[in-house]
Amino acid sequence: MRARDQHGEWMLLALAEARAALCSGDVPVGAVIVDAAGQVIGRGRNERELHQDPTLHAEVVAIRQAAARLGDWHLTGCTLIVTLEPCVMCAGAILAARLPTVVFGAWDEKAGAAGSVYDVLRDRRLNHRVEVFAGVDDAECGDMLRTFFEHPDRRGAR
Repeated sequence: MRARDQHGEWMLLALAEARAALCSGDVPVGAVIVDAAGQVIGRGRNERELHQDPTLHAEVVAIRQAAARLGDWHLTGCTLIVTLEPCVMCAGAILAARLPTVVFGAWDEKAGAAGSVYDVLRDRRLNHRVEVFAGVDDAECGDMLRTFFEHPDRRGAR
């Protein structure tokens, strides 16, 4: 299976996590982390509203779960798949975890840090750079976010 095809399969899992975030009224962003064998070792969705914690972005939740499962914060050889371009905070967590690959769906033209507003993940001044695959299932990822913000009545219970 070609890498791009595999990214699409993994994105379906991240989209399922994003839909689950709606139940708590959180912005529908979902993430999964897969190991080198393609096995899911971490899942995350935005949980800021659920736990009233501004750091609980989908990427951070997935990174914490993957590190706990491996018993190691070094996530070398793993891939993070997320429905929205990571923000600066999440880009920092990705770099700290030494994730070599990030796949994302929709671009974030307001706060993205993987090529739109900033490009933290590929900044040559840093000690670690990430291979980025952008725009995987971007229409579906973006539509979910647009619907959330345009129709607040469709959000989950808080």
